[in-house]
Amino acid sequence: MPDTVSRRSALRLLGVATAVALAATAGPPTPVHAADRRREPPAGPRVEGLVARLTLDEKISLLHGATDPEDLGQAGYVPGVARLGIPPLRLADGPAGVRAARHATALPAPVLLASAFDPALARRYGGVIGREGRALGQDVLLSPMVNLIRTPYAGRNFETFSEDPLLSADLVAEEIRGIQGEGLIATVKHFAMNNQEQDRESVDVRVDEQTLHEVELRAFEAAVRAGTHAVMGSYNKVNGIHACENAVLLTDVLRDRWGFRGWVMTDWHAAHSTVAALTAGLDMEMPDGRYFGAALKSAVENGGVPRAYVDRSVRRLLTAMDGVGLLDGSAPPRPARDAAAGAAVALEVAKAGATLLRNEHGTLPLTGRAARSIAVVGPTGALPFVSGGGSAHVVPDHADSPLTAITARAGAGARVAYALGEDLFGKPLPASALSGDADPEGRWVAAGTTWTYDGVLDVEEDDEWTFVVHYSGARPAVVLDGVELFPVATGLAEHFTGGLVSVAPDGLAVRRRTLALAAGAHRVRITAAGGAEGQTFRLRHGTGATRARDVAEAVGAAREAHAVVLFAYEDATENQDRASLALPGHQVALIEAVTAANPRTTVVLNTSSSTSMPWLDRTAAVLQMYYPGQEGAAATAAVLFGDCDPGGRLTQSFPADDDHHPVAGDPRRYPGVGGVQEYSEGVHVGHRWYDAEGVRPLFPFGHGLSYTSFVYEEPVAERTDDGLEVAFTVRNTGPRDGVDVPQVYVGPSPDLRVPQAVRVLGGYLRIALRAGESRRVAVRVDRRTLSSWDARRHGWVLGTGPRTVWVAASSREPRLVTTARV
Repeated sequence: MPDTVSRRSALRLLGVATAVALAATAGPPTPVHAADRRREPPAGPRVEGLVARLTLDEKISLLHGATDPEDLGQAGYVPGVARLGIPPLRLADGPAGVRAARHATALPAPVLLASAFDPALARRYGGVIGREGRALGQDVLLSPMVNLIRTPYAGRNFETFSEDPLLSADLVAEEIRGIQGEGLIATVKHFAMNNQEQDRESVDVRVDEQTLHEVELRAFEAAVRAGTHAVMGSYNKVNGIHACENAVLLTDVLRDRWGFRGWVMTDWHAAHSTVAALTAGLDMEMPDGRYFGAALKSAVENGGVPRAYVDRSVRRLLTAMDGVGLLDGSAPPRPARDAAAGAAVALEVAKAGATLLRNEHGTLPLTGRAARSIAVVGPTGALPFVSGGGSAHVVPDHADSPLTAITARAGAGARVAYALGEDLFGKPLPASALSGDADPEGRWVAAGTTWTYDGVLDVEEDDEWTFVVHYSGARPAVVLDGVELFPVATGLAEHFTGGLVSVAPDGLAVRRRTLALAAGAHRVRITAAGGAEGQTFRLRHGTGATRARDVAEAVGAAREAHAVVLFAYEDATENQDRASLALPGHQVALIEAVTAANPRTTVVLNTSSSTSMPWLDRTAAVLQMYYPGQEGAAATAAVLFGDCDPGGRLTQSFPADDDHHPVAGDPRRYPGVGGVQEYSEGVHVGHRWYDAEGVRPLFPFGHGLSYTSFVYEEPVAERTDDGLEVAFTVRNTGPRDGVDVPQVYVGPSPDLRVPQAVRVLGGYLRIALRAGESRRVAVRVDRRTLSSWDARRHGWVLGTGPRTVWVAASSREPRLVTTARV
C-alpha cells in the first residue's frame, strides 16, 4: 500500500489530543455510503450472487452469534443459510491448541514458542492447530493474539509473543500461514491496544499516532499481509472511542491503508452500539445479537443504516468463507486428528523455547553424580503444568509430570526423591477441629438434597489459615464468622480460572481463601447442594504449621540429594492481572530454605511472564519453561540432562523488581487513572525503555544461555534495495553442539526529527552449530524497520544517514559494532 493516505484518512489520523477532542464533539462516525465501497476490491461472482439472493433476515443472521444446536464445546457459533448452501461457522479458542469439548494437542504457550525465535517453527505450530481445528469440527480459530507485552503484570502475557514489534510480526505471519494452510480461518486479536486485563472492558487507552503505528500495529499489519481472514476487535477504547466502533482502526488503518478484505468480529460482548459500530467498520457481533440482531434490522428498516452496510459486512464474511472453500464444497474433507504428529511438534517447541537464565559452575546439564542423586521439589514437580487458564486452557490427550520424566531419564541406578514443598490443595481438617459430626472430606451430597453443617471451628493458636474447597457441582457456601469465604463472582471473573491450581488432580474444581485467624472458636456454616446429579465436595486447609512441615520435608530431601530441581509456578489467566512480580504463595520462602540446604539447586519456572527473583544469587541455575504444553515434562527433562541445548531466548525484559520497569510508579501508564491509560512512554516499549532510561533489567530481552559458547566475528553491513544486509561469522567455541540466536540491533537516524529508540531489533537468526563449527551468516534489516512513523505526514519515513549496527547476544550484550549508511 502507498505511504500516503486520503485527505479524509489523514484528518482521522491526527494525534491523540485531536482524536479525543473530535470524539467528544463529533458524535457517531459519518457513514461511508455504498459509493465508498470502491475502496474494497469487488467480490467474486459466487459471493455477489449470494449477497443478491439473501433476504435481510438471512443477512443479519450471518452477522451475529447464536446458540449451536450441536454444541461441540467451542466458544461461538454463526448459523449458515442452508437453502443457499452457506454452512454454519463454529469458532474455537486456540492460542495454544483447540479449546473445545474434546481432547486436543496442548501446545506450549505462545510466549514459549516465541522464545525459539524461529518463524518456521511458528508455521508448524499453526499447522498443528489448523489441522486439529478442522478435525474437531471447527471452522474459525480465535487466535493468534499479538498484543505486545507492555506491562509485566498483564494476565495474558503467556498467550502472546513478545514485547518487540518485529519479532511479534514475524511470528504471527507464519503462524497464520500455518493455520490457514490447513483450511481453518485464523482471527488475529485483539485489535487494538489490549495490553492489560484489569479494566479491559472499559479502559480508554490514549496513544499518539507514531506509537500506535510503530509499536502496537506492526504485528497486526503483518497478520493482514499474511492473509488472515478475520480480525477480532478489543474491549477497550482507543483515544476515546471503543475499539469495536473506532473508524480510525477499522476503516482507515485496517482497510484503507492495509487493504484487509476479511471480516471484523467483536471480542465476546464487546459491542456497544449498532449504527456507530457498523458504519465504523465492524462486521459481526459475538457471541449473540444484542446490537447486530433485531436492533440492526430495525435500524435498516427505519433508514438509520443503509442496507449497503449490511451487504458490505456479509460480503466480507462470505469472501473469507469462499477463500477456504466453504461455499463451493472445494474445502478438503475434515481430516482425522494426528495426535502423534501434534505431540511431536509440542515436544519440539517446548525444547526449542526452553530458556536457561542462569547456570553457575556448569550445574546444568545434570551429569555424573548430579544425574544419579536428585531431589525434585515443588507441587508442579509432581503435577503436569500444561497451560494457562481461561480461554487458553486445553485438555490434552495425556501429560506426564516432571517427576515421572526425570525419574525415567535418570534411569534405574539413580535415586530420585520427591518433596511437596508447598501444598496447593490443602490437607484434611483434623477430626478435632470441627464440632459435631462434620467430616467435610470427600462428602457425597445426593441429587436433590442439601447437606448443611452449622458448628464451630476450634483454632488452637493465632495463625494464617488457607481454606481450600473442592467440589464437582455448584460451589458449596462456606461462611466463617458471618463472612462467605468463596462467593460466586458474576460474569467473566467467575468463568475464567487458572490452568492448574483451580482444578484438583482428581478433576474437582478448587477455590482458596487465606486469612488470619485468632485462637479460639469460630462459627462455621457449610451448605452444599447435590443439584440434579449429586456432587462430591471437601473442605481442606493449610496453616503456618502445616506449611512449616512441608518446607522441612523439602529441606530434608534437598540435604540428602546431590542435586535439587525445584519447580516454581504462577497460574495466570484471562480477565485478571497479576498483583506483583513475585512468585505466589510461600514459594520464595521455600526456595530460600532449599537453596540454603543445598546450593546445587536448579529452579524451573512454570510462570506466565517475567518474575522477580530476590533468591536468584542463592541458586545454581534457573530454567524458564513458561507453560510448556502436554510434552513439557519430557522437554524439561531433556534440557536438564543435556539431551538438547536450551535454545530459547527471552522475548520480554525481566525487571529487577516491581519498582523498575516501563510502567512502574506511574498509575497513568498502568493500570490507568479515572478510566484512562496513557502510553506516555511512546515508542520506548519493552527493551527500548530500559535503553532510554538507563535501567538495568534482571535479564534483558534476547537473553538466554547455552551449554556451549559462541563468538561473533567480522561484521559487514551493506545497503540493499530493501534495507540492509548484516553479515558476520558465528563460531561455536565450546565442547558441545549447540543453538545460538544472534541478534542485530540498529541505532537511530540522524536525519529524522521524530522520537526514536536508542536501538531497535533489526533482525535475528536461530542457528545450530556443531562443536568447533563456524558459519558465515547474513541477517536482513528491512526498510520498515529502518523507518519511523511521521505523524505530520501520516506515513512512514525512511531513516537515512549513518546508522549504527550491533551484532549482539541480547539487547544488553552487544558483541560487534559497525556502521551502515542508509
